[in-house]
Amino acid sequence: MLIRRPADIVPSEITPEPIYLDRRRLLQGAAALGLGSIGGMAWAQSAGATTKLVAPPNNAFAIMDKLTPRKDVTTYNNFYEFGLDKGDPAENSGKFVTRPWTVSVEGEVGKPRTFGIEELLKLAPLEERVYRMRCVEGWSMVIPWVGYSMANLIKAVEPTGNAKYVEFITAADPKTMPGLRSRVIEWPYIEALRIDEAMHPLTLLTLGLYGETLPNQNGAPVRLIVPWKYGFKSGKSIVKIRFVEKQPTSAWMKTAPSEYGFYANVNPDVPHPRWSQATERRIGEDGLFAPKRKTLKFNGYGDQVASLYQGMDLVKFY
Repeated sequence: MLIRRPADIVPSEITPEPIYLDRRRLLQGAAALGLGSIGGMAWAQSAGATTKLVAPPNNAFAIMDKLTPRKDVTTYNNFYEFGLDKGDPAENSGKFVTRPWTVSVEGEVGKPRTFGIEELLKLAPLEERVYRMRCVEGWSMVIPWVGYSMANLIKAVEPTGNAKYVEFITAADPKTMPGLRSRVIEWPYIEALRIDEAMHPLTLLTLGLYGETLPNQNGAPVRLIVPWKYGFKSGKSIVKIRFVEKQPTSAWMKTAPSEYGFYANVNPDVPHPRWSQATERRIGEDGLFAPKRKTLKFNGYGDQVASLYQGMDLVKFY
């Protein structure tokens, strides 16, 4: 039997400690019930169908990197509401209902309102943007997302002068999200940005990928994409957006504050407490044996976003 040393393990196989401990409890419970493994539980169903989206490419956001195959994008990702392993979202999200769908916007805004998903699809012209995405676990992808700048929605609700942060609350349906049975984090999943980060042109209110509506496992029907930050900042299946004055405490900050800070900017010079962030493995490039890439500061978007953090200690504000 091959026994791998720690140096042989790729970053994407390093599980955050809270997840490892919770998964261990789940496995022990399954064994006690005679199920043998979590995979034996009858949650599996293929994800719901997608439909085409007309969205011309925005060349201002074009990059030369090769696209990650759609199959990899839709079968290898984190969405813990559907399970803790990378394949669980695609396997377990088929019963998740995304129509009808509403997103309520409230808090420090002059025009609070509730958007139906069809309203969001028509709020601004859809466009395709190819973004690099970097996971805190050390793997990356290049994905053609469909959506428009989050700033369009923000302007529509007219934030007040007290709105300093934007909080994103995501769906938590125990009937269709088996991962909610775990105690990895406190549900629902919550993330947040400073309002200037949310207003930045790169921040994408996302409604599709690869020219189609979002699959369930990738955050249907609406999610956020913030490409210069680690992927966990980009909340999926959003149901509520709140504008607030004080910095919110996001889900991972509550769970592991020593490992996950509010900003989560991609910074190869700041290691995660349990692994380096200096390199990454691009999914879809020759498997586990592909040479690792050097991780780019701000995921390669420094020219566009570094000014947001001028004068800040990006080690302290991780």
